[in-house]
Parts: sequence; structure tokens; C-alpha cells
Amino acid sequence: MVDQHGASGSHGAHGRALTGAEKWAAFKKSPFFPACVLVFILAAAAGLFAGSYTYTMANPTPRHVPTAVVGAKTAPDGVPTREKVFADGMEKALNASLRLTGYDTYAQARKAVEEQEMFAILRPHGKGVELDVAGASGASVAQLLTTAAPQVGEAVGVPVRVKDIRPLQQGDPRGLALFYISLAAVIIGFVGAIQLSVHARALNPAERIAFTVVYALLGGFAIAAVVDWWLGALDLPFMESWLILALTMFTSGMVFSMFNTLMGRWAMIPTWGLMVLLGNPSSGGAVSWPLLPSLLGHIGQWLPPGASVNAQHTAVYFGGSQHLFPFLVLAGWAVLSCAVFWFWRHRHPGGRETHAAPAHAAQE
Repeated sequence: MVDQHGASGSHGAHGRALTGAEKWAAFKKSPFFPACVLVFILAAAAGLFAGSYTYTMANPTPRHVPTAVVGAKTAPDGVPTREKVFADGMEKALNASLRLTGYDTYAQARKAVEEQEMFAILRPHGKGVELDVAGASGASVAQLLTTAAPQVGEAVGVPVRVKDIRPLQQGDPRGLALFYISLAAVIIGFVGAIQLSVHARALNPAERIAFTVVYALLGGFAIAAVVDWWLGALDLPFMESWLILALTMFTSGMVFSMFNTLMGRWAMIPTWGLMVLLGNPSSGGAVSWPLLPSLLGHIGQWLPPGASVNAQHTAVYFGGSQHLFPFLVLAGWAVLSCAVFWFWRHRHPGGRETHAAPAHAAQE
């Protein structure tokens, strides 16, 4: 009887139906909860990834194209010059604005192109005009102008000659190689940080930063060596390109480490969003900034992928006019990430504790 009551009592205690709140609490503690969350996150990420790249790259549309004009826009009698007539025709054909800036001499206009302030030069040529494009400044912009110029010239009755004054390298006819090597540095940078968190979890903060530096230097060297020495796709200024790739990879790795410190296991969400969904499409590597939506074009220059493409692009094609800005952007993100990671390092899901030896062990 006692056993029966005991069994009955036990059954009553453990066999009752769980409430909804208890079921939810149990589910949240199970491995099924993060798995279900990941299913929805991955589905959303897939759609956003496709959408962000399609929005920026599938149908690039010119918003404004900085164009240098050599000479006056109007003749002394007030009649628009043939350059102005042609420029107006181009704007109408492209449904965009050629942001015209006047220069007194061709040398001044050419310097503006070398500084990447202008994407084209419009100047008189015989009875018509000459449109000098710079494929290295932006292959998509140069192709757009080159295609439209003859048609516009015929429509407005102004003979036009198109010339590429800064062509792309032979091994990179579409101008995408620099985007790809920067993309590789960005992705391998944060994937490397993820792998350190998984397979070298016990690294302390200083060791984690040191190993991030090491794999960034080796990874940057490997990317540059494969593209230049092995494939011969690009003739890189090797040391400068290597260091840009290494800085990119280190910055990307530390961005993940920063978010891993702040958000734990969900750090991949903001890292992917910042570096891949937003950073890469707006970097100007695959589609030049004048063809991007204006807001993205401005934001992209302040993010690591855009800064990396910008620095690499100038190093390869405009070596005498390298700018400090992209390096400051990369360094700023690296310093910020390292500072956040170091300040809140106690929250990072890794590291190891060092315990003092027991007193009896010290006596022995």
C-alpha cells in the first residue's frame, strides 16, 4: 500500500502536464532554440544578401559623374560651346548629371583625374570634342560614357572622339580583380577570427590579437602572391598591396572579435551585416561610386571594405596620388575594435584563467 501510494505520489509529482511557460523555458534551454533562431537568421541573411547585391550591382544607374571641362562653357557671344552642347546631350541620354568643373588647361584637368576627383575630361578637338575617360577610375563609368558618347555626338551634331587615358591592366579588363582580393581579405579576416574562437578558445586577449596579426600578415601575403606572382592577373606594388590586404584582414578579424565580446554567439549577425551586406556592395569595387545610390556611395567610403578597395585601387593605378583617408578609416576601425575587445575582454567567450598554486603545494 505504501509502495502504491509512493508510486502514485511520484507519478503525480512528475507526470503532471507542463504549463506553457515551463515548456517555453525548457525549449529555450534546449539546443533546438538556437537552431531554430539560426534557421530564420540564415533565411533572412540569404534574402538580404541577394537583395543588397542586386540593388547595387544588377542595374547600376549614373547619378552624377564628375567631369572636367577644359575651356569656357560659353563662347564670348553667349552661345554655348560645342563642349556644353555635347555635355547637355550626354546628361539627357544618361538621365543623369555630368558634374562639370572647368579647368583652364588640360594639364590641370589631367591632374584632377590622377587625384581621382574627376572621372572624365571633355575638351575641344578639331571641329568636335574629345572625351577622355579613365577606365582605372571606374570601369563601369568609363564603359557607360564610351558607349553613350558616339550616339550623343551624332544626335547633337558634334563629332566626338573617345580615348581611355588611364586603362585597366591587361589581366583585369573588367576592373574586378581588386574588388575580389579585397573581398577575400574581408571574409577570411572575420572567418579567421571565428575559427580562433572555436579551435583556440583558450587564447587570452593579447594572444588572440597577436594571432590575428599573424594570420592577417600571412593571408595578405598569400593573396597578393597568388594574384600577382602566380596568376599574373595584376601587377601590384607588392609591399603596399600586401600591407593594405593585411590591415584589411586584421581589421575584419577584430571587428568580429569586438562583436563577439559584445554579443557572444550572435556576433556573426552584425559582422556579416556591416562587412558583407552593407560594406562590400557599397565599396565601389564592383560598381563605381557615381553609379551607386548616393547614400551608399558615401557610406561605403567609411567602412572597411570600401576603404580597402579605395586604398588598393589608388596604389595600383594612381600610385603617385595615394590618399591618407582610406588608411585612417581602416586604422580607425581596427583601433576601435581592439579597444572595445580589450576593455570588455572579461566578457569575451574565451580565454583561460590562471589560478594561484595551493598553499600546501607551495609549502611542499
